[in-house]
Amino acid sequence: MSGLRRGRLALFRAASPATCIGNGLTEPRNVNKPTRTYPRPLADMIHRCLGEAFAKQGFASADIVTHWPDIVGSEIAVHAEPLRLQWPRGGEDEAQPATLVLRVEGPAAIEIQHLSAVIIERVNRFFGWRAVDRITLKQAPLVRRARRREVAQPSAAAIAQARATLPEIADEDLRAALARLGAAIKRP
Repeated sequence: MSGLRRGRLALFRAASPATCIGNGLTEPRNVNKPTRTYPRPLADMIHRCLGEAFAKQGFASADIVTHWPDIVGSEIAVHAEPLRLQWPRGGEDEAQPATLVLRVEGPAAIEIQHLSAVIIERVNRFFGWRAVDRITLKQAPLVRRARRREVAQPSAAAIAQARATLPEIADEDLRAALARLGAAIKRP
């Protein structure tokens, strides 16, 4: 065998998908071995899907949008929602604060403008650093999120009727919970 051919053969053997076992025999690697998957939080997948859209609006993460009522309070969140963060352009070494653009319902714009210092302080406290120094308001209708529907509780008579059909249960709290569940299931 020529030296060139031996070199190629050695390269082929080194790159082959085989592993050496202690006795010199080879066994092919199991390349298509199924990996064990675990459930992932939905938030991880949403970030992967929506991260680029939020980045285009200047948001480093979706936290300010998803936690808006927690950040500014429900009184302000009812009338205003964040649209984007506008970061100043420039190559300075220091990070300059951004301008938060809020969508505000028309009649509430003046009130939100008066509360701008409070909003800036709460947003910066949420981020943990001076991320925002100005607020710009854009008057437009808010995007209303679907609110949770209030579930009507079953009547006391329905709970008593479901409780009568239950077998004897020593734990009174469990018995009451099962009676409420039974009444809610039987409700038309």
